[in-house]
Order: sequence, then structure tokens, then C-alpha cells
Amino acid sequence: MAAQYAYVMKGMTKTFPGAQKPVLNNISLQFYQGAKIGIVGPNGAGKSTLIKIMAGIDKDFTGEAWPGENITVGYLEQEPELDPTKTVLENVREGAKETADLVARFNEVSALMCEPDADFDTLGAEMGELQDKIDAVDGWTLDNQLEVAMEALRCPPGDWPVKDLSGGEKRRVALTRLLIQKPSILLLDEPTNHLDLDSITWLEDLLLEYKGSVVTISHDRAFLDRVATRMVELDRGRLLSYPGNFAQYQLLKEEQMAQEAVINARADKLLAQEEVWIRKGVEARRTRAQGRITRLERLREQRAQRRDAVGSVKLEVASGNASGKIVAELEKVTQTFATADGGQRTVIRDFSATILRGDKIGLIGPNGAGKTTLLKIILGELIPTSGTVRQGSKISVAYFDQMRDQLDLDATLEDFISPGSEWIEIGNKRTHVKSYLSDFLFSPARANAPVRTLSGGERNRLLLARLFARPANVLVLDEPTNDLDIDTLELLEDLLQQYEGTVFLVSHDRRFLDNVVTSTLVFEGEGRWREYVGDVQDWLTQSARSAALQREREAPTPPPAAPAAKPAPSAPAPAPARKKLSYKEQREFDALPQLIAALEAEQATIGKDLENGQLFHSDPARAAQLGARHAEVEGEWLQALERWEALGGS
Repeated sequence: MAAQYAYVMKGMTKTFPGAQKPVLNNISLQFYQGAKIGIVGPNGAGKSTLIKIMAGIDKDFTGEAWPGENITVGYLEQEPELDPTKTVLENVREGAKETADLVARFNEVSALMCEPDADFDTLGAEMGELQDKIDAVDGWTLDNQLEVAMEALRCPPGDWPVKDLSGGEKRRVALTRLLIQKPSILLLDEPTNHLDLDSITWLEDLLLEYKGSVVTISHDRAFLDRVATRMVELDRGRLLSYPGNFAQYQLLKEEQMAQEAVINARADKLLAQEEVWIRKGVEARRTRAQGRITRLERLREQRAQRRDAVGSVKLEVASGNASGKIVAELEKVTQTFATADGGQRTVIRDFSATILRGDKIGLIGPNGAGKTTLLKIILGELIPTSGTVRQGSKISVAYFDQMRDQLDLDATLEDFISPGSEWIEIGNKRTHVKSYLSDFLFSPARANAPVRTLSGGERNRLLLARLFARPANVLVLDEPTNDLDIDTLELLEDLLQQYEGTVFLVSHDRRFLDNVVTSTLVFEGEGRWREYVGDVQDWLTQSARSAALQREREAPTPPPAAPAAKPAPSAPAPAPARKKLSYKEQREFDALPQLIAALEAEQATIGKDLENGQLFHSDPARAAQLGARHAEVEGEWLQALERWEALGGS
């Protein structure tokens, strides 16, 4: 029997009221159970709309979309809804309600069987059925599963009321609730937002082992590289599918864009030639075939229907007047806070560091570790409990807030960027506010729209626009990558790399940190913070090396052996002469250079075939076969080289 699709979408088109073009146009998508699909595309391309349709929430579309038989669908939205009247644990348990009901009924039946007039046959049969169902979903360990998931995703305590949680905390609770449900298809809209590095790693491991299908929208390139086995891009209303993870998608996309540019350029050139011909007049047209006029009309129609690529954000920031060489100098800084039970909690313990102008520093630690507190102390906004802090001179700070507390939802975009003025000055350049907004992909028509009408990604773009509209020599960016599309994210990376001022970056996006920071401040538990030179990978390498050295120091030292008699010095041994080879070994030795050369040539040929990634798009099976052979050749080459050296080669 042929395998059934877990989900099918055919000819689906979605057009918003008043829009001139559909946001999703004639979309078709199908996949088998177990697929791991990443969705990318610019803000406003319809990514969230697509998975809302897949979740059955948005039914206002044309075409067909349906899950397979006996397939359940779970959905994590960007701003999830929880029951505000319940606690964290009560909301999470809703995800396992069916399993919890089975266990509760099993306990009820067990109690009924203790009654003297119990119908043992009926109750025994029901108990057997319940036990089979509970065993199938591993329901006996439900409480342990809840505890592990809540701890891994850094959920607030289970007895906390949901109404008092922040947006990030609610999102983690909703993600935990969804994962406990174990639906056949997981639909995740930016699941890594507000998660720390350990939580993201735990989520990656879970999704890799997940038996169902996963469809996720994410800007986290490292997350997509590890989890996705197929990438789907929404581009100008179309859905384009690519095999492999994000890195493979980038290679294939680059090739496709180059081919598309050549095809469009040829079509535009032909259209221009035909337009010149048609304008020659009636007499010229009489001498031409009617088919040429028909072709011209078709070229015009194709050009009108072609949707150009969405524009790129234009990022520019003025660093203002340079700060002093030293931005901040901290010496043995400690910060403690009083707890509700009358105790003390230390978030920073004996921390010392010197921050220089031009440093780009990433702060890494779990949620609640004290990253914001440390930043406030560095910038002089909070006096530490003990220790000294010396501030640099001429410091001008600009903030980007992850919770968007700076947003006035009722203000227009224009007033939010430049209150009371139509002009913005960046460096020595004066720009009209509508033109400046268009650099961030907000059309002039939207300049007077209220901020509350923007999507999550658009609100982040608006905050970036205001951040860069003011000259500053110190930038503080708190989770700036949340909800940004990948193209804008890469432009922001380039801008920060070229920025001459000082940057403090709080982010859980590993690739973004790797591409921007020059050092990291890492929370290592119990209030201890440590500075590492380099990016995230450098920190991981250095911390692993430090941990290994610490283990060696803590290992018990064996008792020293009795000193041996010191041998008399001897002349250095002569180099061993090459042993005489047998006839068979000599023939093998003579053939090895040719074999090594052949393996090197084969490896080079395979590398060239796989170089541009096109083969992964046109023939994934062949590409996988060549990839496996490439690894085999590497092993055979190394084995041949070692054998050649063993036989006396040098």
C-alpha cells in the first residue's frame, strides 16, 4: 500500500481584502509523515498566513488544503493565547488532557474494582483497554514529562498565574503545552524567540527525534541548519521548495536567482525590440505576420504579471561623536537583590572587565541570569551593591528593546520616528521622514498608519528605524533578530560589523553572534560572569578546554613511582634502515602513488560536481550518492597514504 501524505495543499490562493495581488498565489505543497520543513521569506511574504491555513485557523482562501487521515495538527503562533485564569502548570497540562483523562479513568476503575459488588469482567476489560492506550503514549510518566519539558524550556514556576507572565514567558509555556500534545504535525512560528541557548539546543534535539512532521518558520539559521531537511521559500506569492537544510538552500537559491536574472533580462530586451517595431506604424505592421503581434501581447502580459523581488532594507547609522577610549571599567562588581522570602540573590559576583571603544560584546546566559542588570551597571544606570565602576566620557547610548516597550501603538509611523518634524538628520544628511521609512520598506501610504497595524517583524523594523535615526556611539541591542526576515538580519550584521562605536548585543541567535561580536560575557552560574575573546564558537571551545583542565586537576594523583637508576648517556640511535620488501610488497608499493593520484582526481571531480549545489536541486538522490562517495574516497586515500608510508615512502 502506497504511503499517504500527511498534508496536501493544491492550488491555494490567499488575497487580503483591498490587496491588488494575492499574498499566496496558486500554492501547492504536500509531504509525508516525518518531514522536517523550514519556511523562510521576507516579512509580509505570507509565512504566518500559510501555516494559519495549514492549522485550519484561516479558512478564507481558494483552492484545497487538508491534513491526511488520522493526522492531528498543533500550532504555536507568534503571540499565543493562554487561559489567564489558570496557573502555568494548569495551562501546560491542557496539552496532555487526553492522556491525563485516561490515567484518571484508570484510577477510577481501579477504585471501583475494590467494591464488593464490582463487575470484575466489565471493569477488567475496560482497565485492559485503558492500560494499552496509556502504554502507547507513555502516559505513566506524564508528570515527569511535564517537569522535564518545563525545566528545559525555562518555564516559570508551575504555581505562577499566567496573567502575570511576560510575553516571552507566555510563549515558552505555550511551546511546552504544544510539545506535550505530540500532534502528528507541529506548526511552529518562530519557536526560538525568547529561548536561551540551552533551551534552543534541547528543542533541536527533541525535533530531530520527533516522529511526526515539523513545519517551522524561523530566522535562526543555525536552528534551520540542524533541524530542517527541506526548505520552503515564499517569494513574490510563489512557493519554492529546496531539498536539504538552510546552508544547501542558500547555494541553490543563489544559482536560481542568477538564472532568473538572465531570463528576465532576455525577456525585457526582446520586449523592448518588439515595442520599437510595433511603433513603426500601420504600414510596417501590415508586412509582418500576425503571430508577431500576438507574441508581443504575450510578452507584455508576462512582464505585467512578473512580480519583482521585494526590496531590501537600507540600513545606515551615524555613530555621532566618538566616545572616550574607555567606555567602562568594572572592578570586583557584585550585585544582589532581596528575595520574597527575605533572603538574598546574587546575580553578579566579583566581576571585573574593561570595555573599550569599538568593542562588540555579546552577553550570553539563560533567561533571568542578570544580563540586563549587568548592562545597566556597565552603562551607569544602576549602582552595584559593591565594587567600583568607572564610566568613560562622551557616551551616547541608543537602545533596542526585545519586549518592544518603546512602541507607542497609537502613534503613526511618521510621528514615532520623528515626533513633530518631517525631517531626520543622520550624520550630515537631511532626509524626509517618508523617504527614511521607505528605506525600511514602509511605503509613503503607510506613514500615517498606527503602529498597532504592523506585524511582529514590521514592528522590529520600525524600532530599528528609530534606533538608527539618532546618532549614538554605544548601541544596546536586546534580541534584535526576533521576527526579522533573514535578508534584513544579514544586512544588520553587515552594518554592525562596520559600525565604529561600541555594541552590546543580547541574542540567542548563534549565527548572528558569531558574525558580529568580538568577545562574549558569559554567565557561568551562581552569579559568576566571565569574559571570552572571540565569538560563540570560540567561547564553546575555550570553556570546553577549561572544563577538561579542571577535571584533570581534580582527578586523584597516583603515588609517584620509585626513582629508577639514571641510565648512562648513549649516542643517538642511527635512523632505522628501510626494511627489504618482499616481491608482493614491492609491487604494492610501486602501485600506491598511482592509486593515490587517482583517488585525488576522483575526489576533485566529485567536489566540482557538488560545488554549486545545483545537483541537490535537480537530482537529490545522485547528489547524496556523490556526497557519500566523497567521504569514502577520503577514507581510501588516507588508508593508501598510511600504507605507502608503512612500506617506506617518505
